[in-house]
Amino acid sequence: MQSCDLISCLKSIRVLDGLDDHEYAWIAENGVHKHANPGEAIFREGDPATVMFFVLSGEVHMRHDRAARQSLVIGRSAQVTGLLPFSRMKFYTGTALAVDTVCVIEIVHSSFEEMLNAIPTMGRRCVAVLLDRAREVTRIEQQEEKLTALGKLAGNLSHELNNPASAAKSSATNLLRELERQKLLRRTLYQGGFSLAELDFMHQWQEELSARAVVPSPLDDIDREDALTAWFEKAGFKEDSWEVIPDLFEGGVLVEDLERIQKQLGAAHLMPVLRIVSSSLRVKKMGSTISSAADRIFELSRAVKDYAYMDQAPIQDVDLSVALENTLTMLRPRLSSITVNVDVARDLPLVSAYGSELNQVWMALLENAVDSIVEYAPSKGCIDVRVNKSGESVLVEVWDNGHGIPASIHDRIFEPFFTTRPPGKCLGLGLDAAQRIAKKHGGYIRIQRCDPGATCILVSLPIERPHLY
Repeated sequence: MQSCDLISCLKSIRVLDGLDDHEYAWIAENGVHKHANPGEAIFREGDPATVMFFVLSGEVHMRHDRAARQSLVIGRSAQVTGLLPFSRMKFYTGTALAVDTVCVIEIVHSSFEEMLNAIPTMGRRCVAVLLDRAREVTRIEQQEEKLTALGKLAGNLSHELNNPASAAKSSATNLLRELERQKLLRRTLYQGGFSLAELDFMHQWQEELSARAVVPSPLDDIDREDALTAWFEKAGFKEDSWEVIPDLFEGGVLVEDLERIQKQLGAAHLMPVLRIVSSSLRVKKMGSTISSAADRIFELSRAVKDYAYMDQAPIQDVDLSVALENTLTMLRPRLSSITVNVDVARDLPLVSAYGSELNQVWMALLENAVDSIVEYAPSKGCIDVRVNKSGESVLVEVWDNGHGIPASIHDRIFEPFFTTRPPGKCLGLGLDAAQRIAKKHGGYIRIQRCDPGATCILVSLPIERPHLY
Protein backbone atom coordinates (compact mmCIF):
# COMPACT_ATOMS: atom_id res chain seq x y z
CA MET A 1 0.00 0.00 0.00
CA GLN A 2 1.35 3.43 -0.95
CA SER A 3 2.19 5.98 1.74
CA CYS A 4 -0.60 8.27 0.58
CA ASP A 5 -3.07 5.39 0.90
CA LEU A 6 -1.87 4.66 4.44
CA ILE A 7 -2.32 8.28 5.43
CA SER A 8 -5.80 8.26 3.93
CA CYS A 9 -6.69 5.19 6.04
CA LEU A 10 -5.15 6.71 9.16
CA LYS A 11 -7.31 9.82 8.74
CA SER A 12 -10.40 7.57 9.08
CA ILE A 13 -9.36 6.61 12.61
CA ARG A 14 -11.42 8.72 15.01
CA VAL A 15 -8.78 8.72 17.76
CA LEU A 16 -6.34 10.41 15.36
CA ASP A 17 -8.84 12.95 14.12
CA GLY A 18 -7.26 16.40 13.84
CA LEU A 19 -3.60 15.41 13.48
CA ASP A 20 -1.42 17.43 11.13
CA ASP A 21 -0.34 15.83 7.87
CA HIS A 22 3.24 15.43 9.03
CA GLU A 23 1.99 13.59 12.15
CA TYR A 24 -0.01 11.16 10.03
CA ALA A 25 3.08 10.78 7.88
CA TRP A 26 5.21 9.92 10.94
CA ILE A 27 2.91 6.99 11.83
CA ALA A 28 2.86 5.77 8.22
CA GLU A 29 6.64 5.97 7.87
CA ASN A 30 7.64 4.58 11.27
CA GLY A 31 4.95 1.92 11.64
CA VAL A 32 5.10 -1.59 10.21
CA HIS A 33 2.30 -2.30 7.75
CA LYS A 34 0.92 -5.87 8.03
CA HIS A 35 -1.95 -8.03 6.79
CA ALA A 36 -3.67 -10.91 8.63
CA ASN A 37 -5.82 -13.53 6.92
CA PRO A 38 -9.16 -14.75 8.34
CA GLY A 39 -8.58 -16.88 11.46
CA GLU A 40 -4.98 -15.73 11.85
CA ALA A 41 -3.90 -14.55 15.30
CA ILE A 42 -2.59 -10.99 15.50
CA PHE A 43 -1.46 -11.61 19.07
CA ARG A 44 -2.09 -14.40 21.58
CA GLU A 45 -3.17 -14.47 25.21
CA GLY A 46 -0.18 -14.57 27.54
CA ASP A 47 2.33 -13.24 25.01
CA PRO A 48 4.37 -10.16 26.07
CA ALA A 49 2.51 -6.98 25.14
CA THR A 50 4.89 -4.99 22.92
CA VAL A 51 2.92 -3.56 19.99
CA MET A 52 0.32 -0.85 19.39
CA PHE A 53 -2.05 -1.58 16.48
CA PHE A 54 -3.85 0.89 14.21
CA VAL A 55 -6.59 -1.17 12.52
CA LEU A 56 -6.94 0.20 8.99
CA SER A 57 -9.46 -2.34 7.68
CA GLY A 58 -11.16 -5.57 8.69
CA GLU A 59 -12.40 -6.82 12.04
CA VAL A 60 -10.60 -8.38 15.02
CA HIS A 61 -12.19 -10.39 17.83
CA MET A 62 -10.37 -10.78 21.15
CA ARG A 63 -11.18 -13.92 23.12
CA HIS A 64 -10.18 -15.35 26.47
CA ASP A 65 -9.19 -18.99 26.37
CA ARG A 66 -11.01 -19.65 29.66
CA ALA A 67 -14.21 -17.93 28.54
CA ALA A 68 -15.28 -20.85 26.35
CA ARG A 69 -13.77 -19.12 23.31
CA GLN A 70 -16.42 -16.43 23.43
CA SER A 71 -15.62 -13.08 21.82
CA LEU A 72 -15.44 -10.43 24.53
CA VAL A 73 -13.95 -7.45 22.68
CA ILE A 74 -14.38 -6.60 19.03
CA GLY A 75 -11.96 -4.31 17.21
CA ARG A 76 -13.05 -2.96 13.86
CA SER A 77 -11.40 -0.80 11.26
CA ALA A 78 -10.59 2.78 12.28
CA GLN A 79 -9.75 1.72 15.84
CA VAL A 80 -6.63 1.43 18.00
CA THR A 81 -5.80 -1.66 20.08
CA GLY A 82 -2.92 -3.59 21.63
CA LEU A 83 -0.40 -2.01 24.01
CA LEU A 84 -0.82 1.74 24.43
CA PRO A 85 1.49 4.36 25.94
CA PHE A 86 0.98 4.68 29.73
CA SER A 87 -0.66 1.25 29.86
CA ARG A 88 0.58 -1.09 32.61
CA MET A 89 -0.32 -4.16 30.57
CA LYS A 90 2.61 -6.57 30.44
CA PHE A 91 0.92 -9.48 28.68
CA TYR A 92 -1.93 -9.64 26.22
CA THR A 93 -5.09 -10.59 28.16
CA GLY A 94 -6.70 -12.32 25.20
CA THR A 95 -6.10 -13.73 21.75
CA ALA A 96 -6.92 -11.39 18.85
CA LEU A 97 -8.13 -13.26 15.76
CA ALA A 98 -8.80 -11.74 12.36
CA VAL A 99 -12.41 -12.35 11.29
CA ASP A 100 -11.75 -11.30 7.71
CA THR A 101 -8.66 -9.89 6.00
CA VAL A 102 -7.23 -7.34 8.41
CA CYS A 103 -4.79 -4.54 7.63
CA VAL A 104 -2.90 -2.92 10.52
CA ILE A 105 -0.01 -0.57 11.21
CA GLU A 106 2.16 -1.65 14.17
CA ILE A 107 4.13 0.70 16.42
CA VAL A 108 6.47 -1.18 18.77
CA HIS A 109 6.77 -0.01 22.38
CA SER A 110 10.40 1.03 21.90
CA SER A 111 9.11 3.77 19.55
CA PHE A 112 6.50 5.13 21.95
CA GLU A 113 8.68 7.91 23.36
CA GLU A 114 9.66 9.03 19.88
CA MET A 115 6.00 8.92 18.81
CA LEU A 116 4.92 11.05 21.77
CA ASN A 117 7.60 13.61 20.96
CA ALA A 118 6.65 13.68 17.28
CA ILE A 119 2.90 13.83 18.01
CA PRO A 120 2.38 15.82 21.25
CA THR A 121 -1.38 15.15 21.42
CA MET A 122 -0.94 11.39 21.15
CA GLY A 123 -0.57 11.07 24.94
CA ARG A 124 -4.03 12.36 25.80
CA ARG A 125 -5.54 10.49 22.87
CA CYS A 126 -4.12 7.20 24.14
CA VAL A 127 -5.27 7.91 27.69
CA ALA A 128 -8.81 8.44 26.36
CA VAL A 129 -8.61 5.08 24.56
CA LEU A 130 -7.36 3.38 27.75
CA LEU A 131 -10.26 4.78 29.75
CA ASP A 132 -12.82 3.72 27.15
CA ARG A 133 -11.26 0.28 26.94
CA ALA A 134 -11.25 -0.17 30.73
CA ARG A 135 -14.90 0.81 30.93
CA GLU A 136 -15.87 -1.55 28.11
CA VAL A 137 -13.92 -4.51 29.48
CA THR A 138 -15.39 -3.92 32.96
CA ARG A 139 -18.89 -3.78 31.51
CA ILE A 140 -18.35 -6.99 29.56
CA GLU A 141 -16.85 -8.78 32.57
CA GLN A 142 -19.76 -7.75 34.76
CA GLN A 143 -22.24 -8.87 32.13
CA GLU A 144 -20.48 -12.20 31.74
CA GLU A 145 -20.47 -12.73 35.49
CA LYS A 146 -24.17 -11.88 35.74
CA LEU A 147 -25.02 -14.29 32.94
CA THR A 148 -22.88 -17.00 34.50
CA ALA A 149 -24.47 -16.46 37.92
CA LEU A 150 -27.93 -16.46 36.33
CA GLY A 151 -27.19 -19.71 34.52
CA LYS A 152 -26.02 -21.40 37.73
CA LEU A 153 -29.00 -20.05 39.63
CA ALA A 154 -31.40 -21.29 36.95
CA GLY A 155 -29.73 -24.70 36.95
CA ASN A 156 -29.88 -25.05 40.73
CA LEU A 157 -33.46 -23.82 40.87
CA SER A 158 -34.56 -26.12 38.04
CA HIS A 159 -33.01 -29.09 39.81
CA GLU A 160 -34.62 -28.14 43.12
CA LEU A 161 -38.06 -27.50 41.58
CA ASN A 162 -38.03 -30.75 39.65
CA ASN A 163 -38.60 -32.95 42.72
CA PRO A 164 -41.73 -31.25 44.13
CA ALA A 165 -43.11 -30.62 40.63
CA SER A 166 -42.69 -34.30 39.69
CA ALA A 167 -44.22 -35.38 43.00
CA ALA A 168 -47.20 -33.07 42.50
CA LYS A 169 -47.75 -34.25 38.93
CA SER A 170 -47.50 -37.93 39.83
CA SER A 171 -49.78 -37.56 42.85
CA ALA A 172 -52.36 -35.59 40.87
CA THR A 173 -52.43 -38.26 38.16
CA ASN A 174 -52.78 -41.05 40.71
CA LEU A 175 -55.37 -39.04 42.62
CA LEU A 176 -57.63 -38.76 39.57
CA ARG A 177 -57.23 -42.49 38.92
CA GLU A 178 -58.00 -43.34 42.56
CA LEU A 179 -61.09 -41.13 42.59
CA GLU A 180 -62.45 -43.01 39.58
CA ARG A 181 -61.71 -46.31 41.32
CA GLN A 182 -63.41 -45.02 44.46
CA LYS A 183 -66.64 -44.45 42.53
CA LEU A 184 -66.76 -48.14 41.66
CA LEU A 185 -65.94 -49.15 45.23
CA ARG A 186 -68.71 -46.95 46.63
CA ARG A 187 -71.19 -48.31 44.09
CA THR A 188 -70.29 -51.86 45.13
CA LEU A 189 -70.56 -50.87 48.77
CA TYR A 190 -74.03 -49.36 48.43
CA GLN A 191 -75.22 -52.36 46.43
CA GLY A 192 -74.02 -54.77 49.11
CA GLY A 193 -77.12 -54.67 51.26
CA PHE A 194 -75.80 -52.35 53.97
CA SER A 195 -78.35 -50.93 56.35
CA LEU A 196 -78.40 -47.23 57.25
CA ALA A 197 -77.10 -48.07 60.72
CA GLU A 198 -74.18 -49.98 59.24
CA LEU A 199 -73.35 -47.16 56.84
CA ASP A 200 -73.49 -44.66 59.71
CA PHE A 201 -71.15 -46.87 61.74
CA MET A 202 -68.69 -47.08 58.80
CA HIS A 203 -68.69 -43.29 58.31
CA GLN A 204 -68.28 -42.68 62.04
CA TRP A 205 -65.33 -45.06 62.20
CA GLN A 206 -63.68 -43.33 59.20
CA GLU A 207 -63.99 -39.98 60.97
CA GLU A 208 -62.42 -41.45 64.11
CA LEU A 209 -59.60 -42.87 62.02
CA SER A 210 -58.99 -39.50 60.32
CA ALA A 211 -58.76 -37.77 63.70
CA ARG A 212 -56.38 -40.36 65.10
CA ALA A 213 -52.82 -39.13 65.54
CA VAL A 214 -50.24 -41.70 64.43
CA VAL A 215 -46.92 -41.31 66.23
CA PRO A 216 -44.17 -43.17 64.31
CA SER A 217 -42.23 -45.71 66.35
CA PRO A 218 -40.06 -48.18 64.40
CA LEU A 219 -40.41 -51.06 66.90
CA ASP A 220 -44.14 -50.54 67.47
CA ASP A 221 -44.72 -50.21 63.72
CA ILE A 222 -43.10 -53.57 62.99
CA ASP A 223 -45.22 -55.26 65.65
CA ARG A 224 -48.41 -53.55 64.44
CA GLU A 225 -47.82 -54.50 60.79
CA ASP A 226 -47.09 -58.11 61.76
CA ALA A 227 -50.24 -58.15 63.89
CA LEU A 228 -52.39 -56.88 60.98
CA THR A 229 -50.96 -59.49 58.62
CA ALA A 230 -51.49 -62.28 61.15
CA TRP A 231 -55.09 -61.18 61.78
CA PHE A 232 -56.00 -61.25 58.06
CA GLU A 233 -54.46 -64.72 57.70
CA LYS A 234 -56.35 -66.02 60.69
CA ALA A 235 -59.62 -64.45 59.46
CA GLY A 236 -59.23 -66.10 56.05
CA PHE A 237 -58.60 -62.92 54.02
CA LYS A 238 -54.95 -63.59 53.18
CA GLU A 239 -55.37 -63.36 49.37
CA ASP A 240 -57.19 -60.00 49.53
CA SER A 241 -55.17 -58.45 52.35
CA TRP A 242 -52.17 -57.30 50.25
CA GLU A 243 -54.18 -54.51 48.61
CA VAL A 244 -55.33 -52.93 51.89
CA ILE A 245 -52.72 -53.69 54.58
CA PRO A 246 -50.14 -51.03 53.49
CA ASP A 247 -52.74 -48.24 53.53
CA LEU A 248 -54.39 -49.41 56.74
CA PHE A 249 -51.01 -49.65 58.41
CA GLU A 250 -50.03 -46.08 57.40
CA GLY A 251 -53.49 -44.85 58.44
CA GLY A 252 -53.02 -46.14 61.99
CA VAL A 253 -55.55 -49.02 61.84
CA LEU A 254 -55.19 -51.51 64.68
CA VAL A 255 -56.24 -55.14 65.05
CA GLU A 256 -58.88 -53.93 67.51
CA ASP A 257 -60.41 -51.84 64.69
CA LEU A 258 -60.67 -54.87 62.42
CA GLU A 259 -62.30 -56.98 65.10
CA ARG A 260 -64.74 -54.17 65.86
CA ILE A 261 -65.74 -53.81 62.19
CA GLN A 262 -66.12 -57.55 61.71
CA LYS A 263 -68.27 -57.79 64.83
CA GLN A 264 -70.45 -54.84 63.81
CA LEU A 265 -70.80 -55.52 60.07
CA GLY A 266 -70.02 -59.20 59.69
CA ALA A 267 -67.28 -61.00 57.77
CA ALA A 268 -69.08 -60.63 54.43
CA HIS A 269 -68.98 -56.82 54.60
CA LEU A 270 -65.48 -56.52 56.01
CA MET A 271 -63.40 -56.38 52.81
CA PRO A 272 -65.70 -53.96 50.87
CA VAL A 273 -65.49 -51.54 53.80
CA LEU A 274 -61.73 -51.90 54.15
CA ARG A 275 -61.25 -51.35 50.42
CA ILE A 276 -63.14 -48.05 50.52
CA VAL A 277 -61.27 -47.01 53.68
CA SER A 278 -57.95 -47.98 52.07
CA SER A 279 -58.83 -45.93 48.98
CA SER A 280 -59.79 -42.93 51.13
CA LEU A 281 -56.48 -43.13 52.97
CA ARG A 282 -54.63 -43.19 49.63
CA VAL A 283 -56.54 -40.14 48.43
CA LYS A 284 -55.68 -38.32 51.65
CA LYS A 285 -52.02 -39.24 51.28
CA MET A 286 -51.92 -38.04 47.65
CA GLY A 287 -53.58 -34.77 48.60
CA SER A 288 -51.02 -34.31 51.37
CA THR A 289 -48.19 -34.97 48.89
CA ILE A 290 -49.57 -32.36 46.49
CA SER A 291 -49.91 -29.86 49.33
CA SER A 292 -46.34 -30.51 50.52
CA ALA A 293 -45.00 -30.16 46.96
CA ALA A 294 -46.87 -26.88 46.53
CA ASP A 295 -45.46 -25.63 49.84
CA ARG A 296 -41.95 -26.55 48.72
CA ILE A 297 -42.39 -24.75 45.39
CA PHE A 298 -43.76 -21.71 47.22
CA GLU A 299 -40.78 -21.82 49.61
CA LEU A 300 -38.35 -21.88 46.68
CA SER A 301 -40.23 -19.05 44.96
CA ARG A 302 -39.99 -16.98 48.14
CA ALA A 303 -36.30 -17.80 48.53
CA VAL A 304 -35.60 -16.69 44.94
CA LYS A 305 -37.54 -13.47 45.47
CA ASP A 306 -35.72 -12.75 48.72
CA TYR A 307 -32.37 -13.75 47.18
CA ALA A 308 -32.85 -11.24 44.35
CA TYR A 309 -34.50 -8.62 46.63
CA MET A 310 -37.25 -8.21 44.04
CA ASP A 311 -39.78 -5.37 44.52
CA GLN A 312 -37.51 -3.75 47.11
CA ALA A 313 -35.43 -0.60 47.18
CA PRO A 314 -31.82 -1.10 46.00
CA ILE A 315 -30.33 -0.25 49.41
CA GLN A 316 -31.71 -2.40 52.23
CA ASP A 317 -31.08 -3.09 55.88
CA VAL A 318 -29.94 -6.64 55.23
CA ASP A 319 -30.30 -9.50 57.71
CA LEU A 320 -27.23 -11.57 56.85
CA SER A 321 -28.62 -14.73 58.46
CA VAL A 322 -31.63 -14.65 56.13
CA ALA A 323 -29.46 -13.73 53.13
CA LEU A 324 -27.13 -16.68 53.77
CA GLU A 325 -30.10 -19.02 54.24
CA ASN A 326 -31.57 -17.94 50.89
CA THR A 327 -28.22 -18.42 49.17
CA LEU A 328 -27.85 -21.91 50.64
CA THR A 329 -31.36 -22.71 49.41
CA MET A 330 -30.29 -21.81 45.88
CA LEU A 331 -27.26 -24.11 46.26
CA ARG A 332 -29.10 -27.01 47.93
CA PRO A 333 -28.73 -29.45 44.98
CA ARG A 334 -24.93 -29.17 45.24
CA LEU A 335 -24.90 -29.46 49.02
CA SER A 336 -26.60 -32.86 49.33
CA SER A 337 -23.39 -34.65 50.41
CA ILE A 338 -21.83 -31.70 52.30
CA THR A 339 -22.41 -30.77 55.94
CA VAL A 340 -23.17 -27.06 56.27
CA ASN A 341 -23.02 -25.25 59.61
CA VAL A 342 -24.11 -21.63 59.94
CA ASP A 343 -23.25 -19.78 63.14
CA VAL A 344 -24.63 -16.23 63.31
CA ALA A 345 -24.10 -14.06 66.39
CA ARG A 346 -27.36 -13.37 68.23
CA ASP A 347 -26.81 -9.63 68.52
CA LEU A 348 -25.81 -9.20 64.88
CA PRO A 349 -27.08 -5.85 63.54
CA LEU A 350 -28.59 -5.32 60.11
CA VAL A 351 -26.16 -4.18 57.39
CA SER A 352 -26.96 -1.28 55.08
CA ALA A 353 -26.23 -2.69 51.63
CA TYR A 354 -27.36 -3.67 48.16
CA GLY A 355 -28.87 -7.01 49.21
CA SER A 356 -28.91 -8.73 45.83
CA GLU A 357 -25.28 -7.80 45.19
CA LEU A 358 -24.15 -9.13 48.57
CA ASN A 359 -25.85 -12.42 47.73
CA GLN A 360 -23.54 -12.67 44.72
CA VAL A 361 -20.62 -12.53 47.16
CA TRP A 362 -22.01 -15.38 49.29
CA MET A 363 -22.82 -17.40 46.18
CA ALA A 364 -19.27 -17.01 44.79
CA LEU A 365 -17.60 -17.96 48.08
CA LEU A 366 -19.88 -20.94 48.72
CA GLU A 367 -19.54 -22.24 45.17
CA ASN A 368 -15.76 -22.06 45.42
CA ALA A 369 -15.93 -23.93 48.71
CA VAL A 370 -18.10 -26.64 47.15
CA ASP A 371 -15.75 -26.99 44.16
CA SER A 372 -12.75 -27.28 46.48
CA ILE A 373 -14.46 -29.95 48.60
CA VAL A 374 -15.59 -31.99 45.59
CA GLU A 375 -11.99 -32.21 44.39
CA TYR A 376 -10.43 -32.89 47.81
CA ALA A 377 -12.89 -34.49 50.26
CA PRO A 378 -16.15 -35.36 48.48
CA SER A 379 -17.24 -38.00 51.00
CA LYS A 380 -16.78 -35.92 54.15
CA GLY A 381 -17.17 -32.34 52.98
CA CYS A 382 -17.94 -29.62 55.48
CA ILE A 383 -18.61 -25.89 55.14
CA ASP A 384 -18.76 -23.60 58.16
CA VAL A 385 -20.13 -20.08 57.88
CA ARG A 386 -19.50 -17.81 60.86
CA VAL A 387 -20.90 -14.29 61.18
CA ASN A 388 -19.87 -11.95 64.00
CA LYS A 389 -19.70 -8.26 64.80
CA SER A 390 -16.31 -6.58 65.18
CA GLY A 391 -16.43 -2.90 66.09
CA GLU A 392 -18.42 -1.09 63.43
CA SER A 393 -18.13 -3.95 60.95
CA VAL A 394 -19.59 -7.40 60.39
CA LEU A 395 -17.19 -10.26 59.66
CA VAL A 396 -18.30 -13.24 57.59
CA GLU A 397 -16.00 -16.26 57.50
CA VAL A 398 -16.54 -19.08 55.00
CA TRP A 399 -14.56 -22.18 55.99
CA ASP A 400 -14.22 -25.38 53.98
CA ASN A 401 -12.18 -28.57 54.27
CA GLY A 402 -11.22 -28.62 50.59
CA HIS A 403 -7.81 -28.63 48.91
CA GLY A 404 -6.80 -25.15 50.08
CA ILE A 405 -5.26 -22.27 48.11
CA PRO A 406 -1.61 -22.63 47.06
CA ALA A 407 0.56 -19.73 48.23
CA SER A 408 1.78 -19.22 44.65
CA ILE A 409 -1.66 -18.00 43.50
CA HIS A 410 -2.71 -15.91 46.52
CA ASP A 411 -2.11 -12.71 44.58
CA ARG A 412 -4.07 -13.92 41.57
CA ILE A 413 -7.29 -15.49 42.82
CA PHE A 414 -9.11 -12.14 42.67
CA GLU A 415 -7.92 -11.41 39.12
CA PRO A 416 -10.65 -11.45 36.46
CA PHE A 417 -10.60 -14.60 34.32
CA PHE A 418 -8.10 -16.33 36.62
CA THR A 419 -9.24 -19.84 37.50
CA THR A 420 -7.65 -23.16 38.36
CA ARG A 421 -10.48 -25.11 36.74
CA PRO A 422 -10.30 -26.56 33.19
CA PRO A 423 -11.10 -24.27 30.21
CA GLY A 424 -14.82 -23.86 29.65
CA LYS A 425 -15.75 -24.95 33.21
CA CYS A 426 -15.50 -21.52 34.80
CA LEU A 427 -14.94 -17.95 33.65
CA GLY A 428 -12.91 -17.00 36.73
CA LEU A 429 -15.04 -13.91 37.43
CA GLY A 430 -16.73 -14.92 40.70
CA LEU A 431 -14.11 -13.71 43.17
CA ASP A 432 -13.34 -10.64 41.05
CA ALA A 433 -17.02 -9.64 41.19
CA ALA A 434 -17.18 -10.46 44.91
CA GLN A 435 -14.18 -8.25 45.61
CA ARG A 436 -15.63 -5.36 43.61
CA ILE A 437 -18.96 -5.64 45.46
CA ALA A 438 -17.21 -5.70 48.84
CA LYS A 439 -15.17 -2.62 47.94
CA LYS A 440 -18.30 -0.90 46.69
CA HIS A 441 -19.75 -1.34 50.17
CA GLY A 442 -16.60 -0.03 51.84
CA GLY A 443 -15.45 -3.49 52.89
CA TYR A 444 -12.91 -6.05 51.74
CA ILE A 445 -12.29 -9.76 51.09
CA ARG A 446 -9.10 -11.55 52.00
CA ILE A 447 -7.66 -15.00 52.53
CA GLN A 448 -7.74 -15.70 56.27
CA ARG A 449 -6.33 -19.24 56.08
CA CYS A 450 -5.42 -21.44 53.13
CA ASP A 451 -4.32 -24.85 54.42
CA PRO A 452 -5.60 -28.07 52.83
CA GLY A 453 -8.54 -29.22 54.92
CA ALA A 454 -8.98 -25.79 56.52
CA THR A 455 -9.45 -22.82 54.21
CA CYS A 456 -11.12 -19.57 55.26
CA ILE A 457 -12.13 -16.54 53.21
CA LEU A 458 -13.00 -13.48 55.30
CA VAL A 459 -15.44 -10.76 54.24
CA SER A 460 -15.58 -7.53 56.23
CA LEU A 461 -18.52 -5.15 55.73
CA PRO A 462 -19.27 -1.87 57.53
CA ILE A 463 -22.59 -1.88 59.37
CA GLU A 464 -23.48 1.64 58.30
CA ARG A 465 -22.70 2.83 54.80
CA PRO A 466 -24.84 5.94 54.17
CA HIS A 467 -23.03 7.03 51.03
CA LEU A 468 -23.40 3.92 48.88
CA TYR A 469 -23.19 4.71 45.21
